[in-house]
Amino acid sequence: MAGRRGRGWHGRLLAAALGVTAVAAATSMWSAQANPAAARQPVSDAKPEQTVTKVAADIAHASDRGPQGVNITIDDGPDPVWTPQVLDLLKDSGVKATFCMVGTQAEAYPDLVKKVVAGGHKLCNHSVSHDTAMDTKSEEYQSKEILDAERMITKASGGVRPEYYRAPGGAFTPYSRQLAASRGMRPLGWNVDTKDFERPGVDTMVTTVKTEISDGPTVLFHDAGGDRSQTLAALGEVLPWLREQGYSFGFPVR
Repeated sequence: MAGRRGRGWHGRLLAAALGVTAVAAATSMWSAQANPAAARQPVSDAKPEQTVTKVAADIAHASDRGPQGVNITIDDGPDPVWTPQVLDLLKDSGVKATFCMVGTQAEAYPDLVKKVVAGGHKLCNHSVSHDTAMDTKSEEYQSKEILDAERMITKASGGVRPEYYRAPGGAFTPYSRQLAASRGMRPLGWNVDTKDFERPGVDTMVTTVKTEISDGPTVLFHDAGGDRSQTLAALGEVLPWLREQGYSFGFPVR
């Protein structure tokens, strides 16, 4: 998301993250008590980690399609109601997008993560719990938020790693940017903030894109965090308009 919103959406995500951790810990303890010998056995069939190539640590805004490229980015999902509708609209429009996923959401809806990948879209790490105050927290906390989300998203996708990292609310730090880049995830910014999470009205969102796209190619929308019907309607108008203006759709540079 772009601006630093209230605690409602973030609070629910943080609670979900804590709940996932608690369940995992309880399951692990039960397994160890039920079969202590098995708990001590090393995992021999674990798949080796994919090779990670470090990328630039500065925040990307440009498109891999050049000056006339546009990057459509979709944040905070996946969501079982809205993500499928966004995917259908993008497919009908012949547009590929970058989906910035929250770790707990990816873990909860792995089939949707796989559907995003199958549609030819890119994955972006948007932290575990969408804490927009991450830049005020310790490096240990930032590391856990970024690396745990990377693991969650990669597992949910069936092994496809996120190629970007977008800090919640833009709360980047030099440390978080360097850490993400060292894991092959280019820090990702935005140029056009539709503010669709505030539901300002379809006309307002469309006008924002039309008047601000000259500022840069990366456009921010959301597929979670509330009613996204205005987002769908705005995308339905914006995508053909951008194509009529001679823009092509690509992905952020890495």
